[in-house]
Amino acid sequence: MITSRFSRTSLQIWILIIVGAVLTGRLGADDLVVDSQIVPLWRTGTILEYTSSVDGKPTRFLIDATTGRIEPQSEVKAQRLSPKRVNRSSNGGLPVDLVFKNRTNENLDLFWLDSSGTRRPYGRIPAGADRTQGTFAGHAWRLVNQTGQTVIEFETGHHGGPAIVDDQSIALYRSLNPKESRRGPRTGNPRQENRASVFVRDHDLWLRDHDETERRLTSDGSPADRWTGNVQFAPDGRHFVATRIETPETHLVNLLHVAPDDQVEPKLKTFQYLKPGDRIAHPHPVVFEVNTGRRIEPDESLFPTPWSISRINWHPESDRVRFLYNQRGHQSLRLIELDVTSGETRTLIDESSPTFLDYAGKLFLHVMAGGDEAIWMSERSGWNHLEKVDLKTGDRTPLTSGPWVVRAVDDVDEAAGMLRIRVMGMDPEQDPYHVHHATVDLKTGDLVQLTKGDGTHKIDFSPDGEYYVDRWSRVDLPPVHELRRTADGSLIAELATADHTGLLASGWTEPERFVAKGRDGETDIWGVIIRPKNFDPSRSYPVVEHIYAGPHDHFVPKSFSRRWRMRDVADLGFVVVQIDGMGTNWRSKAFHDVAWKNLGDSGFPDRIAWMKAAAADRPWMNLDRVGIYGGSAGGQSALRALLAFGDFYHVAVADCGCHDNRMDKIWWNELWMGWPVDEHYAEQSNVTNAHRLEGDLMLVLGGLDRNVDPASTLQVVDALVKADKDFEFVLMPSAGHGAAESAYGNRRRMDFLKRKLLDVD
Repeated sequence: MITSRFSRTSLQIWILIIVGAVLTGRLGADDLVVDSQIVPLWRTGTILEYTSSVDGKPTRFLIDATTGRIEPQSEVKAQRLSPKRVNRSSNGGLPVDLVFKNRTNENLDLFWLDSSGTRRPYGRIPAGADRTQGTFAGHAWRLVNQTGQTVIEFETGHHGGPAIVDDQSIALYRSLNPKESRRGPRTGNPRQENRASVFVRDHDLWLRDHDETERRLTSDGSPADRWTGNVQFAPDGRHFVATRIETPETHLVNLLHVAPDDQVEPKLKTFQYLKPGDRIAHPHPVVFEVNTGRRIEPDESLFPTPWSISRINWHPESDRVRFLYNQRGHQSLRLIELDVTSGETRTLIDESSPTFLDYAGKLFLHVMAGGDEAIWMSERSGWNHLEKVDLKTGDRTPLTSGPWVVRAVDDVDEAAGMLRIRVMGMDPEQDPYHVHHATVDLKTGDLVQLTKGDGTHKIDFSPDGEYYVDRWSRVDLPPVHELRRTADGSLIAELATADHTGLLASGWTEPERFVAKGRDGETDIWGVIIRPKNFDPSRSYPVVEHIYAGPHDHFVPKSFSRRWRMRDVADLGFVVVQIDGMGTNWRSKAFHDVAWKNLGDSGFPDRIAWMKAAAADRPWMNLDRVGIYGGSAGGQSALRALLAFGDFYHVAVADCGCHDNRMDKIWWNELWMGWPVDEHYAEQSNVTNAHRLEGDLMLVLGGLDRNVDPASTLQVVDALVKADKDFEFVLMPSAGHGAAESAYGNRRRMDFLKRKLLDVD
């Protein structure tokens, strides 16, 4: 049903605002759909077209952002994805299928943009061809022609749909994103294209002048100590910086593919896989003078043990080059400058921590156009915030501050003197993990919060940036879509609000948000409680925790979704909980630091206190029968529950766990467990603690896991056998990482939980 509102002000007349235009479904209970996403398309800077549902039918609307006038258009039978500028994927919603239809006369390369904005190649779509691609709502895709130019971009909607690339869609994309669509592949400084180029031959650097004359610049390259051709010229072309790299050690992991498709005999698969403590690549930046070939090697005392050297850029005056040094062990980050005249180096920004610097999630550096100021992300205050740094003096001025965090920087508009950021925890009355959006004045630090509603928000701007659509929801509140004004965040119109009354009538239960104090009796710990379908409060339900405690993020869902796999577990007859304990990310630095050299903690003291607090006034939560399951780092934690907290947890399913951090990938483990490898690694290991097993355990393993070395789980199996412990082991020889998420693995997991917690065979 359409609900209308009419109101009149001195500035504008809102003729019609569509509220509650939703599809609740008329199908069976398992097929009920909540209309949780409108599809916005900006026709101009002020005219927005969007699709929503009215009485179960997709309907198109137009709204004039200057007046707030909304008018329904014709019904839409097939939703066509709208091109838009995208930078990165969101965490992703429900799985959907996209059908890419290349209706151009050229071949197009398909790229997925991951959550960091990195392009991931997904093959080529020939001219005139179609490609069905599985993906998730909120994921971003880009199509690029053979000259490297972006042709079109999409963001996946909640219902998928056709992504048609034709003259009409390309023209629309270019009209909305004129600068982006014109930009082709980056070729460096155009002034240098006709002057000189640098290349590698036999591991050494060579320079080719504009007249095709070749000069050898180095003679010390070798397979183990090689030069790379990825160089950066100074703006005036007189110098360039190159990198010599000492190669890492060889650390091979072997997998046995027991049932390959093309032969009867097994195949051995071998690949490079560095682990904590291994010798890594060592980059050495060096500057060369183009005319003379003179080599300027900096003193490396300021950057002796790099994990990485990145963000290499020249000062506009061409006399200085800068790079970001991430020290191995991740306790020091430095922006270093080399003076090419004197050969001296100095530190422009110095960031350090006695625990760790979260370079994987909280690194932001933007050097302003003049080259003498930068925007820098720091947790020096105890919270993740932004600072403006004077690169001449080193003075640092806070741009944001307070007991909340900057989640990310989405845009730096130097001309307008404005930052656009995502923030968390700014409103003390809301869940601190809700994502909100704000702008910050670069001169004054004045902050304008663009989103207000009690939920987690995602916004889509008009081409001119003057307006935006704000989509927000909570786990217990279906999505709300609002049109707002960027200047002050004021509301222009409510576009649509999803209605889930039909879903509730089917027996579906809303997740319950719950907060309780953690181990210190002071810190709020947040989580959700999921009750089974047709929940009966007079019954007693065993409790099952879905755990993932990786320090790189937080993991409790915050936005509305009809379907989580946790619901499948709950509908077996359990109360399922998910909790973000201490040691996970995006709270205070102290909250995060609990993970430091302490991954075995997994926030268990907070989780147990949370469940006890929840059960205190929920008699239907039976803490005498508690299970836990998780995969990868969650698999490590699930087993740890029975090794260290077997007096509380009784049953665990651990899938593809990184059970010993010395056996897992180098970057993740050294970031949180430190370097050099010390006694903490063995202390936290599920292998060295396997003899402490209490309760019922199932281990699940994919034999072709390239993410976590399968030997990590097999070493646990060996240790449990030696300790004479009973357990169940499910080996899926041809499965990869996350084997328990397959149909077979999930069925075995749920069967184990039923047998051990419900006594149902």
